[in-house]
Amino acid sequence: MRAVLNAYGRALQAQLHGRMLLLSIIPFVLSVALWLLMLWQGLQPLVDSLHSLFAEHDGFRLSGSVLGTLGLGALKTVIVPLIAMFLLLPLMVLTALLFIGVAAMPAIARHVGGRHFPRLEKKRGGGLLGSLATGAGAFLVFVLGWIATLPLYFFPPLAMLAQALLWGWLSSRVMAYDALADYASEDERRALLRAHRRPLLAIGVVSGAAGALPGLLWLGGVMSVVFFPFLAAFAIWLYVLIFIFTGLWFQYYCLDALARLRGAAPVQDAVADGA
Repeated sequence: MRAVLNAYGRALQAQLHGRMLLLSIIPFVLSVALWLLMLWQGLQPLVDSLHSLFAEHDGFRLSGSVLGTLGLGALKTVIVPLIAMFLLLPLMVLTALLFIGVAAMPAIARHVGGRHFPRLEKKRGGGLLGSLATGAGAFLVFVLGWIATLPLYFFPPLAMLAQALLWGWLSSRVMAYDALADYASEDERRALLRAHRRPLLAIGVVSGAAGALPGLLWLGGVMSVVFFPFLAAFAIWLYVLIFIFTGLWFQYYCLDALARLRGAAPVQDAVADGA
């Protein structure tokens, strides 16, 4: 786990770099613009549809009974918008992840590779289409898992654990591919992902635990309609920052593992100039 912790420390230091902070602006602006449009056009129709579905199938009585049994009776008045928020949250994750993958990961790879792995050969075994395909397939599994674990939100500790595991799996699939796309050949990437499956999943799970926080903030907006747009925008910004840090963490770990696979100098000996 020393390599995981070493990569964590370097990612934390790099996160504070001015270039990395500026890097969060483009994905944030794109995500907020997209979500303001989506919420303006689609939130109320979604809530109305769910309300009608609940009314037709006696869902309000059933949900009120379940929530009352769990001591959460106060939520019965907002159960419909709460479910709408849960349904929209995976889409928020997807958009943030896609924008980070397209707008930020190439810059992260250049920043980490150029400063700390200048002698590491680029074999370009991956590309944009591969990244999109990997992300789409992983997100499909993520959504199915998200839907399957929705009942766990009646038991918050289990819900937090399930979300962290889902995030961990998703980010380990997507971020690891992007981190190795420029530098590793296809065979090297497969070998590294197979050999380092557990450390990569561990990085993803720790990041996933942090990723649960903006989700709770986003869902908290259902309790305050007035502040909801601001809470949603702040949650998106947190997602972007967490994804950038996660991307840096994966980048440092994966390039260090690739350097060791090729028998190159370890990361401590390959620092170019500055941190």
